[in-house]
Amino acid sequence: MEIENTYLVTGMTCEHCVNSVTEEIGLINGAKKVHVELVTGGSSVVTVTSDAPLDPTAVAAAVDEAGYQLAPMPA
Repeated sequence: MEIENTYLVTGMTCEHCVNSVTEEIGLINGAKKVHVELVTGGSSVVTVTSDAPLDPTAVAAAVDEAGYQLAPMPA
């Protein structure tokens, strides 16, 4: 069964940003598909499909490695 995890990422402004985040998150063990809805000037929505829950620390580190930051999800 596949799991979809959604994250908010700040600081992304262009397709290069999307590619960087997609590449870094895609390197996480278990990540199968990464989809980014770019929101220039806001928090972009990143959806990651995986077979098992991903380690939130690994996701945050991947986003940081790409040069961006995770934003808190609204309650």
